[in-house]
Amino acid sequence: MSSEQPIRWGIIGPGSIARTFAEGIAHSTTGRLVAIATRNPDKPRLGEGFPGARIVKGYDTLLADPEIDAVYIATPHPSHAEWAIKAIRAGKHVLVEKPMALSAYDARSVFHEAAKAGVFAGEAYMYRFHPQTVRLVELVREGAIGEVRIIRSSFGFDMGLHRPEHRLFANDLAGGGILDVGGYPVSMVCMLAAAADRKPFLEPLTVSGAARLGPSGVDEWASALLKFPNDIVAEVSCSILAQQDNVLRIIGSKGRIEVNDFWFASGKQGGVGRIEIIMGGGQRTIEVEEERHLYSFEVDAVGDAIRAGRTEFSFPGMSADDSCASLRVLDRWRASVSLEYAIETAAKRTVNIAGAAVVAGDSVPKRRISGLAKPASTVALGFEFFPNFASASLTLDAFYEAGGNLFDTAFIYSAGKTERIFGDWVTSRKVNREDIVLIGKGAHSPLCYPDVIARQLDQSLERLKTDYVDVYFMHRDNLDIPVGEFVDAMDAEVRRGRIRGIFGGSNWTRERMDEAIAYAERNGKAAPTALSNNFSLAQMLDPIWPGCVAASDDRWKDWLMTRQIPNFAWSSQGRGFFTERAGRDKHDDEELVRVWYSDLNFERRDRAVELARKRGCSPIHIALAYVIAQPFPVIPLIGPRTMAELEDSLSAIRITLTPEEVRWLEG
Repeated sequence: MSSEQPIRWGIIGPGSIARTFAEGIAHSTTGRLVAIATRNPDKPRLGEGFPGARIVKGYDTLLADPEIDAVYIATPHPSHAEWAIKAIRAGKHVLVEKPMALSAYDARSVFHEAAKAGVFAGEAYMYRFHPQTVRLVELVREGAIGEVRIIRSSFGFDMGLHRPEHRLFANDLAGGGILDVGGYPVSMVCMLAAAADRKPFLEPLTVSGAARLGPSGVDEWASALLKFPNDIVAEVSCSILAQQDNVLRIIGSKGRIEVNDFWFASGKQGGVGRIEIIMGGGQRTIEVEEERHLYSFEVDAVGDAIRAGRTEFSFPGMSADDSCASLRVLDRWRASVSLEYAIETAAKRTVNIAGAAVVAGDSVPKRRISGLAKPASTVALGFEFFPNFASASLTLDAFYEAGGNLFDTAFIYSAGKTERIFGDWVTSRKVNREDIVLIGKGAHSPLCYPDVIARQLDQSLERLKTDYVDVYFMHRDNLDIPVGEFVDAMDAEVRRGRIRGIFGGSNWTRERMDEAIAYAERNGKAAPTALSNNFSLAQMLDPIWPGCVAASDDRWKDWLMTRQIPNFAWSSQGRGFFTERAGRDKHDDEELVRVWYSDLNFERRDRAVELARKRGCSPIHIALAYVIAQPFPVIPLIGPRTMAELEDSLSAIRITLTPEEVRWLEG
């Protein structure tokens, strides 16, 4: 796009913030408002707030308009991510009114979509682009008040009384102060704490919050204490039923800085902003005079980014990482006060992030596994890292929509939360249970006893909302118990129909597996025919967790080749060993060093890097392709934490290694 051609804007959602943004476009040097989309185009006097713009009925109509380059999303909070993604998929650049999404997980998905499409995506915090904000950062970096130690910031107002009809008190609209205005003090203190270290943003180590949750379950007033890695402590607060002083205070070793209503800077229509510097010897005022409309700065920042071919803001705007870091603070703040919106639960979040029904895809290949009646995807999805249903559903939806149908759960994961999330996901998405291959695990140490299996499986099946699992593993072994007792316990579950496929041991040795198989054959019992041990191109030197067993060495490979028992392999990509996190000169990650650092593994890593360069992929892709290419069945368990990581892992499935390449990688 040429530097002379204006950015043609469309706005989705005709509320008050949209009218203010339209004024910003009118006062910008790069933009022109073309159209405003609404679901009620006949609303009286609608066009008065958007002079010269076409009124379009329906959001989809605006996204299909070829005369629109960029879209400003000004809908209520819960639909920010949905319409941002729809706009991105329509080829539009997007600026999303804060918050970018309800959570950092949702926001990361939006930014991922934009990066894939090669379009711009940004979160609208207008104050970030004003000269007053730039001056504040300069003062902190210059040490104007010495070493920064404490930052206090608030954004609070009083609506007078609880008003159930207003969006700020509506649970279904993600009301309350934290998401509506809490992002202002949070984003500011994160930027200032970073400025002290001359960085663009800094994420706190700890977030501890308190709040009053009103009758509708939203926060009516709330505060949080943040501790940063550089020892700066920040106090932030927000409210919708309490008028606060709304003063930003930066307290240093030699003095302090104070700014009233920092988000308004010199005023919406322009004016003079004031930065007060109070030192031991007196006080001085820095005046920042600016005639431009406050919102015109962010309009032009988007225009400049689009013209430069960037997909996100540069500083002082909030980059994708900056926005996600700030949203993680809001997530942690909400979690610390037990604030979860009903729209984030399985009962109401019944569609994917783009607002569409979740439908099974077919791009992930499937394979037949001996003992299973259904074909299973070539990789299994683990998702025990996610804190709640809303965050986990992003990956569950995407994996299923790509064609994945093999899911890994365990009784011990997150104290049962993972199993409950999966049960809720299957129910809310109306997924046919017969299309799913479900892995369950139980009897983890210290409760690794035969009589525990049935009791834990009772709870697991209730949480999973099913009456059987397809694959079952004892999560650990207990060498003090005769192996036959474990075989008897699992055989009983097979006969009860609660294991309708295969079972075996996770982190079991070859000797115990052989003993268990022999016992079953002698006594007419169902035999263990599955394994879940570590298997990777990098050989595990020291157990990651107590009781872990790796099956990557030559003796294990001979055993797996002979038995042809499927190994559902965990940590199959070496837990970061094949990424930039590892290296002969990198020793910051204690686990990586302890578990994977050896001459043999680094030689294999070198070869993976070389082969990846030839294949046009990454070393971690080669590591996963190596596992899948074995002459015995290995099913990698993957645990992506973002959509980008999931898509990256699934792309490795398409890489086929020859037997010669496998042997070369092994050296």
